[in-house]
Amino acid sequence: MRWSKRLFDIFWSFIGLILLLPLFVIVAVLIKIEDGGPVFFRQERIGFKGKKFKIWKFRTMVVDAEKKGKQITVSNDPRITKIGRLLRKYKIDELPQLINVLKGDMSLVGPRPEVERYVRLYNDEQKQVLNFVPGITDPASLAFRNENELLSLEKDPEKFYIEEIMPIKIKMNLDYLKKANLWTDFVVIIKTIFVPIVDKLCLGGSKNNNQKMNYYSN
Repeated sequence: MRWSKRLFDIFWSFIGLILLLPLFVIVAVLIKIEDGGPVFFRQERIGFKGKKFKIWKFRTMVVDAEKKGKQITVSNDPRITKIGRLLRKYKIDELPQLINVLKGDMSLVGPRPEVERYVRLYNDEQKQVLNFVPGITDPASLAFRNENELLSLEKDPEKFYIEEIMPIKIKMNLDYLKKANLWTDFVVIIKTIFVPIVDKLCLGGSKNNNQKMNYYSN
């Protein structure tokens, strides 16, 4: 499956970059107009077999945001720019990672890559997730698609992420990877595209109050 998955990634990431080029230009202009800072945000992440690489994202926060707060981000983070909030809402900020996929650093579907600081906290079982190429999306990302809102409810968002959310996400991904194939990957991609749209159409006032229960019952 490894080579067929790689061919799948190359083909669709190349097509995606071509089709999304007009959107990329518009987003780049909007980011520049807002504060004149860099269009892209590149951050070192840990990938396949522990190899370090730099992830591509549209910048959604003020320049040098990591020096002005924690690495983790909540929905009401004051470091997020106006255009950044819009990009995050529709996950547009993640689209430049198609560049990482084309280069081979990432796959379309795979465990989301973490920063080294968090990877150092993995136990032996959790480290197995590093045996797989990281991806733009995965089942855990779908389940925790409102993660920033969930973290905003906590007094210590980073501690909650490390102790509660991160272990669940790793377990979900390891369980998925045991049975993953191109078809299941395709289903994850389709859900990643359409589930947020359905969410926006079906917003309920009690969403935030029920988030924890929903996540822990998955």
